[in-house]
Amino acid sequence: MTKIAVLDYGIGNLRSAQKSLERAGAVASLTADPDEIAEADGVVLPGVGAFGACMAALHETRLAAEAHKAADSGRPFLGICVGMQLLYESSAETPGVDGLGILEGTVERLGEGVKHPQMQWNTLQVEMHPLTEGLDGEWMYFVHSYAAVPENAATVIARTDYGGPVVAAVAKNNVWATQFHPEKSADAGHRLITNWVNWVERVSQ
Repeated sequence: MTKIAVLDYGIGNLRSAQKSLERAGAVASLTADPDEIAEADGVVLPGVGAFGACMAALHETRLAAEAHKAADSGRPFLGICVGMQLLYESSAETPGVDGLGILEGTVERLGEGVKHPQMQWNTLQVEMHPLTEGLDGEWMYFVHSYAAVPENAATVIARTDYGGPVVAAVAKNNVWATQFHPEKSADAGHRLITNWVNWVERVSQ
């Protein structure tokens, strides 16, 4: 069975991410144990709330270093919502607080003329990628006021329209991430999680 470590740094409803992975056929555990994280076939970093609070919690639990190790190991790594934002270098939400810097770029506030946060279902426009297979035009659930602005636009594998194009998913080598919540996105979200779990299984064999 594919073993997934969900980084447990005490932020938000991490169990919903764990359960979505289990529904996709993985053995998923909430953990802050470095040995368990190192032995996992794939690692997931979820997140909700404020960028600064999440980064503080990652450092307090010593999971910022474990996230770096997991991403650097070449094993599949998935960021979800604020977990995606934490992968970048900084966020306008919390100036002066460094992100993990695993991905190049920043996180900026959504444009003017739209409600903040975007708290709704929205459709995806996807690029060809294993994570987004079968998901072009599908509806996903978003809750956010900030979004990634990657340094390299080629890492963007999905966008949504919210007062203009907004980055919805990215991928660089083994590190993939979504701004939306697949675990709250019904059948389409389950398809995405299953795509990721299937990829973890393939590369771990």
